[in-house]
Amino acid sequence: MKAQHSYTVTVEWLGNRGTGTSGYRDYGRGHLVTASGKHPIEGSADRTFHGDTDRWNPEEMLLAALSQCHMLSYLHVAVLHGVVVTGYRDEATGTLALDRTGGGRFTSATLHPRVELADPSQAELAQSLHGEASEKCFIANSVNFPVLHEPQVG
Repeated sequence: MKAQHSYTVTVEWLGNRGTGTSGYRDYGRGHLVTASGKHPIEGSADRTFHGDTDRWNPEEMLLAALSQCHMLSYLHVAVLHGVVVTGYRDEATGTLALDRTGGGRFTSATLHPRVELADPSQAELAQSLHGEASEKCFIANSVNFPVLHEPQVG
């Protein structure tokens, strides 16, 4: 397996309403995220920042990436340990703190995976695998805030 992988995405702004960024309320936040061979993702800013609530915002996409990465890592380590997962659902939450300059950062994310097993007697082992999955998650290992886990296995 290669030790290094590269990824490319294109983000195209669609919000020029005729006067560009002539004023804070004069432009749309709509944009399109694309990658070769993939369905496009319609993005915007959060509603708080004058975005469109019908489109994905970067904050949601960050949480989705953390949740997806943990799930895929978890499924992998489950196979390695002989645990058969039959269902998995996560409702990830995150906290964004703004500062006085209008900037900000995520201060934490919490994943709430609900895992269903073929053999409920493996629940304790399955619960413990979240730690190993967390260590393997590329995205969680790339952020500078804690990614917490509150799993339920049954």
